[in-house]
Amino acid sequence: MVVVLCGAPSGAYAAAPDTPGGDQEQTDFYFAGVITLDGEPVPDVTVAVEGGGFDAETVTDADGKWRLYVPEKDAFTLTVDESTLPEGVIVEGSSASQEVEFGLTGSKVVNLFLGEGVRETTSFVDQLVERLINGLNFGLLLALAAIGVSLIYGTTGLTNFAHAEMVTFGAVMAIIVGTTLAVPMWLTIPIVIVIGAAFGWVLDAGLWRPLRHKGIGIVPLMIVSIGLSLAIRYTFQFFMGGATTQLPGADSTKIPLFGAVSLSPVSLMSMGLSIVVLVGVAFWLLKTRVGKATRAISDNPGLAAASGINVDRVVRIVWMLSASLAALGGILWGYFRPGVRWDMGVHILLLIFAAVTLGGLGTAFGALVGALIVGILVEVSTLWIPSDLKYAGALAVLILILLVRPQGILGRKERLG
Repeated sequence: MVVVLCGAPSGAYAAAPDTPGGDQEQTDFYFAGVITLDGEPVPDVTVAVEGGGFDAETVTDADGKWRLYVPEKDAFTLTVDESTLPEGVIVEGSSASQEVEFGLTGSKVVNLFLGEGVRETTSFVDQLVERLINGLNFGLLLALAAIGVSLIYGTTGLTNFAHAEMVTFGAVMAIIVGTTLAVPMWLTIPIVIVIGAAFGWVLDAGLWRPLRHKGIGIVPLMIVSIGLSLAIRYTFQFFMGGATTQLPGADSTKIPLFGAVSLSPVSLMSMGLSIVVLVGVAFWLLKTRVGKATRAISDNPGLAAASGINVDRVVRIVWMLSASLAALGGILWGYFRPGVRWDMGVHILLLIFAAVTLGGLGTAFGALVGALIVGILVEVSTLWIPSDLKYAGALAVLILILLVRPQGILGRKERLG
């Protein structure tokens, strides 16, 4: 029995649209097709596409037709949800989930074959464990960016909307160094971290310090950060275009851990590297003179300055540290998505702010706790809600917690200074 799929991506919907593809934003590229069984159309079958940071799904209509639009010509993974097929029917071989690519045109035809068989299912426990691990991985990379936002807010009072572009900057530099210049990734990562720190130095020396010394208020500074964010973001688009570029090793094969749970070597190294860096940041904050000065400025900038602390010097170091952490987070986000795009940082900006607010404004350790909670909630929530709504679920939990504890988990009721 033949199922002809003329490929295309989509958005996740529970019911079939009135016309194939009518539930999505139309682009020049799509997969589409008809699913039949014994010559009869099979309605209500879920077909999904994923790749390059894009994922979507749709449902076949009464004629078995479906269409999925994608943003660009690229390689995608096309998947048929076998649980939505008739009882006792599966997609033969491994073609239920397969790699598909466009040819010379903006559409692609893929042939799938249905047959009788027993569906292999993953237990709820295995799915939960795998999502918990993925959530931990996501939460750790989110923490790298969130701690930077929290440190900047704690020492300057600025909510930096351009932090999203600092995340993107790290991923873009990794593409330039690791792909264009073909530097090994184990060397690319420290190089990009140093470049990120230099970027933070330039931003503070060239923009933020002069504005602070002119006595510009917090609200105008925040508006400047929004403008800076837009300027940097569209500069990336000008030079990169709209394509998604993969980092070296992004397609590594997953390693079975236990049961049906498996992770790629990149994910394991990402979590290990994040933990090491976060422990290093905690040590710096608690044990070093500059770290203690940073906490003192966060508590009371005026008193810190009166006690002899060079506030400008500490703030400069904070900007460099925050930018380097964001750069590292950008690299790991480029692997987790997967893929590097000109606007990738802004996709997690609200989650970064949610983590900082949830943990407690201006509290680095609170940002860590908030990021882990947000990351795990985002991934685990897909067991019950559509993946398109997973970010909304995390933000809903943020609202609920703030209703009970407005200052956040580790925040104080009042921030001095």
